[in-house]
Amino acid sequence: MKPSGEAIAALLEGTHADPFSLLGVHDGPDGSFARAVLPGAETAEAHDLSGKKLGKLKRSDDRGLFEGKVKGARQPVKYRCTAGTHEWWVTDAYSFGPVLGPTDDFLIAEGTHLRLFDKLGAHLIEHQGASGVHFAVWAPNARLVSLVGDFNDWDHRRHPMRLRVDIGVWEIFIPDIGAGRAYKFRIVAADGTVLPLKADPYAFAAELRPATASVTEQPAKPDWGDAAHRAHWASADARREPMSIYEVHPGSWQRDENGWFQTWDTMAETLIPYAAKMGFTHIEFLPVSEHPYDPSWGYQTTGLYAPSARFGGPDGFARFIDGAHRAGISVLIDWVPAHFPVDEHGLALFDGTALYEHEDPRLGFHPDWNTAIYNFGRREVASFLVNNALFWAEHYHVDGLRVDAVASMLYRDYSRKDGEWIPNAQGGRENWEAVDFLRQMNTALYGSHAGIVTIAEESTSWPGVSKPVHEDGLGFGFKWNMGFMHDTLQYMARDPVHRKFHHDEITFGLVYAFSENFVLPLSHDEVVHGKGSLLSKMSGDDWQKFANLRAYYGLMWGYPGKKLLFMGQEFAQRREWSEERALDWELLDSPAHAGVSRLVQDLNHLYREKPALHARDCEAEGFEWLVVDDASASVFAWLRKAPGAPPIAVVSNMTPALHSHYRLPLPCDGTWREVLNSDAEIYGGSGQGNLGAIKVEHGAAQIVLPPLATVMFEFAG
Repeated sequence: MKPSGEAIAALLEGTHADPFSLLGVHDGPDGSFARAVLPGAETAEAHDLSGKKLGKLKRSDDRGLFEGKVKGARQPVKYRCTAGTHEWWVTDAYSFGPVLGPTDDFLIAEGTHLRLFDKLGAHLIEHQGASGVHFAVWAPNARLVSLVGDFNDWDHRRHPMRLRVDIGVWEIFIPDIGAGRAYKFRIVAADGTVLPLKADPYAFAAELRPATASVTEQPAKPDWGDAAHRAHWASADARREPMSIYEVHPGSWQRDENGWFQTWDTMAETLIPYAAKMGFTHIEFLPVSEHPYDPSWGYQTTGLYAPSARFGGPDGFARFIDGAHRAGISVLIDWVPAHFPVDEHGLALFDGTALYEHEDPRLGFHPDWNTAIYNFGRREVASFLVNNALFWAEHYHVDGLRVDAVASMLYRDYSRKDGEWIPNAQGGRENWEAVDFLRQMNTALYGSHAGIVTIAEESTSWPGVSKPVHEDGLGFGFKWNMGFMHDTLQYMARDPVHRKFHHDEITFGLVYAFSENFVLPLSHDEVVHGKGSLLSKMSGDDWQKFANLRAYYGLMWGYPGKKLLFMGQEFAQRREWSEERALDWELLDSPAHAGVSRLVQDLNHLYREKPALHARDCEAEGFEWLVVDDASASVFAWLRKAPGAPPIAVVSNMTPALHSHYRLPLPCDGTWREVLNSDAEIYGGSGQGNLGAIKVEHGAAQIVLPPLATVMFEFAG
């Protein structure tokens, strides 16, 4: 049946609700019939994909509509077009069938599809004999969605998409295009409003800011050489493995000679060997996903599935991870499921409705960051985020996710005053939808990727953050110990004369040190926004600042819990960190800074080599107080232990006074070797110490405790 004039007009204007019903090849009473919109063509011939001529089409509308009978059954076709002396070929996107199937529909509708990243977004595929890209986007409340890009002159009339009504997903296969093509979605809301062009939520790549289009790419890379690394972690209990994490902002660790960002390949040549030399076991990147605004450090992401174009293509990030794994270094990434920015090309009001966010600002607006909060109770939104976590583990082999701002997810009243939030159904402040989402995410990750770890940045006393889901926990592997960071840095900032009055700022943390599986973070958040550098936080003159910092690092590496240092802290960066510039690497030419670097290197290697220092980081049996109450001397001493390993005593003197005959109780008589002394001259210290060993008799030894220093002794028998 010939379509009405109104239908043809809508088709040519790109406003027809079902273009696939009119365009492409259709069966009719007199055989197959083809209809196509071919702007600029004067003549058009239909051919099958092998080039066999199927029939000549007639131009039925001067705006580029062609129609005609074609030979054979319904099939994909291409058209030979001419205009004057010009000739070109167009493969008809509307002659291809759908790519998604009923199983996808069922799982997507149910919110249980765990391979959405293989279905939604843009995928380079072979389909019905043609190479091209399949595009699919969830926009259930849209009246119309069209694909626009550099392959169709950004003309929305060229490629309106097919709606899968049951799930609200729009799809189209575009033949004869490949990687590196820019695209967006033009979405018409239910009320007819044409929205700003939207980037693809599932895009694997994006244009470099300030451009905002998505880009067709294959994620990651096809060849990996990290099987041994992954097998090790798959067979290990991460709680009992050494984890010393180097937190890195990839845009400001180093810059190239032009002051621009290093590529992932350049970082693979510089950062990986450096981290290995320094003895770090893990590199943790601040968010690597695409984000429009540099000073957000990546925490306001608009492309959760796309490594940022600032550092090169997705394959470069995959090569970096592969290289790190081959060097024995794990890679963690910061992951931000708590909120998203409201840039008009992003997720906000995606199909004209609050699709990914809550409509009510008391639930859906984050006052701290002026961002939107995901609607965790919507199964498609939770599925989008769970799939993103799985995506990074599968396609990029990341070893873990450090989940940002978990506390803001758990509480409905987070950073809100009375009247600015809505209680849950029980009248409480807990966000049970977010709890369910986090449990779902951790269950999916740990259930499908052996060796993965998840780490929560959670600053409250929410119970069981790192307990398994089946024990009513949130299911994280680890939790950042924010209390350790706050209390100990506050202590180190005090004049040593006053530290005896605040002894509990060190001891209190050990009351709860084993209530969760903790990471001890000295993170980027402590060295920005006027807080100064770690070195500047230490009390005293310049010599004492360095001595305090070295003593503090020694205490931290001897303290139960995994370790994390933000870049620059390993050589005592003097200036506060800024994302606008590289670290001050020239400081390593100074003996004091080089000494701190050498200390961190030695601490990392000692921590890795000595099971007593890491194998029971998260279990109370690995810790025993030796001196807990010597507040007057500001001395702390404890024992670190692990089954089958020699114990190690950790002793810190947090005053500038040299204790030349300090009585230290120890459980085993015999020789204890001094395996670390933060006051050693090679670190920039005064060189006071115990000549390599001490002798324990009747359960105690007289030791030398250097000023502002931490020493460690290992039982040698």
